[in-house]
Amino acid sequence: MLTVNDAFRKFKSRLELTDREQTNASQRHKEVRDYVATKFAVDRDFLTGSYARHTKTKPLKDIDIFFVLKTSEKHYRDKSPSVMIDAVYDALIEKYGSSAVRKQGRSVNIDFGIKPNSEDKTDHRILSIDVVPAFAAGDDFEIPCTDTGTWIKTNPKIHAEKAVKAHDAYSKEWKGLVRMVKYWNNHPKHGEKPVKPSFLLEVMALECLHGGWGGQFDREVQALFATLADRVGDVWPDPAGLGPAISNGMDDARKRRAQTLLLEAGRQATMAIDHVRKGRNGDALKIWRELFGPRFPLS
Repeated sequence: MLTVNDAFRKFKSRLELTDREQTNASQRHKEVRDYVATKFAVDRDFLTGSYARHTKTKPLKDIDIFFVLKTSEKHYRDKSPSVMIDAVYDALIEKYGSSAVRKQGRSVNIDFGIKPNSEDKTDHRILSIDVVPAFAAGDDFEIPCTDTGTWIKTNPKIHAEKAVKAHDAYSKEWKGLVRMVKYWNNHPKHGEKPVKPSFLLEVMALECLHGGWGGQFDREVQALFATLADRVGDVWPDPAGLGPAISNGMDDARKRRAQTLLLEAGRQATMAIDHVRKGRNGDALKIWRELFGPRFPLS
């Protein structure tokens, strides 16, 4: 029978991008990049967010593309962030249609109409892309935030560097554990995601995964859920030290709900570990499958 550690390694592998997914993602973001460049004067564009940091989980959606606009577009910077978001939205619906395009606080989302099946698979196709307009601000960038009505500073490079350091410090298991917890966060049984934005989980993991890799996935995950539950109510600053706190998207009610669900996940993890201790490996695998969802293997 599959051991729990082997099951977790298989699970981790299933959350990694396949060659076909990478090809589809590449085709899609090239298509979007080429189109946006016909609508705005783009100085440069690059992939960012969890996709670029290799912490994106399945199903693959909301791939972030940063579009750094030229100075000729600087008139947008002098206006409300909503003007910039509206302009990007209007440009994208010309190509993708209003039913596929959605305004978000700091970006515009393009939904490609792909729906995961009952096993959470999409035939290796990505679900959506986020277009993030930006202006250079020295070594950093400014992006519109309609939630606050202000332009905020950010630096994806710093986020990426911190993720790489955390991954190396954790025997290169950090990113896999982050993807697992993000996959739990996406579980349909929760309804709305317990932790929003998902990036908050990654930010928390920079501190909550500490002490080095212990060698057993089940105990690492159990400890991570417990620590996340204990600290989800904290203020979590932007790792780049530029923008607003990442935890600002969670009010007290959301934090209490997230804590309740994280505590329950920790209890389930404890039950699964106890099953293994008593020689009931199959029962442990079933609990992990229930906790994480269809991509966690039973055999």
